[in-house]
Amino acid sequence: MLDDVLLSILVCPADRGPMVLVEDGGTKVLYNPRLRRLYRIEDGIPVLLVDEARDVSDEEHDRLMARVPADPQ
Repeated sequence: MLDDVLLSILVCPADRGPMVLVEDGGTKVLYNPRLRRLYRIEDGIPVLLVDEARDVSDEEHDRLMARVPADPQ
């Protein structure tokens, strides 16, 4: 899957901001909470195409944010 180094340099192609790695329905996805855009990961490779991203509803946003791992700092 994605290691911490790769995750730290990946940014959302729409706003160039950081994303979070969350588990959604048993699969890992990259999520931009600012734009509420979800990017899938296929065979361990993030699909960071704006046209392939999916918008999420308010309820889904809340559910995804509840699954964001706590920052270990």
